[in-house]
Amino acid sequence: MDHVDVIIRQWAAERPDLDTRAMAVIGRVARLSMAFGQGMQENFARNGLNAAKFDVLATLLRSGPPYALSPGALLDATMVASGTMTNRIDRLEQDGLVERRKNPDDSRSVIIALTPRGLTLINEMMAAHVATQAQLLEGLTTEEQAALSTLLAKALRSAETANARAAQV
Repeated sequence: MDHVDVIIRQWAAERPDLDTRAMAVIGRVARLSMAFGQGMQENFARNGLNAAKFDVLATLLRSGPPYALSPGALLDATMVASGTMTNRIDRLEQDGLVERRKNPDDSRSVIIALTPRGLTLINEMMAAHVATQAQLLEGLTTEEQAALSTLLAKALRSAETANARAAQV
């Protein structure tokens, strides 16, 4: 029995008329997200980062050489607000991990690029990051991880569709 089971039992006693199946799933996903975040945050902190900074560095790394993107492309890849991204870039630039360069395709704009120090750091961190993620899921078999990933992808599509419909109202 986990914490969510306790909550579901309490609701069943107080409001037996409610169907709490969705609550059980969403509650577990929320608690799982917090547990995953805690495990990964320790890795980020060891390297002087947080999840937000790591996200930008990892996005630039996975974009491939020359490890540079426009601020707009970074926004699209990370799905944060413009002001939030500017703040992240400013902090990473102060840390010497990224730099703003003139965009070679449009001199009126800039691109955000990993510095050599940023490239070294994020490359070193990725192995530890992936290992941490594997440890967080070591209680599941490979097949269970694949099944969970498939179900979570389906749940994500369902939630995003529901949210999009609600936004149109």
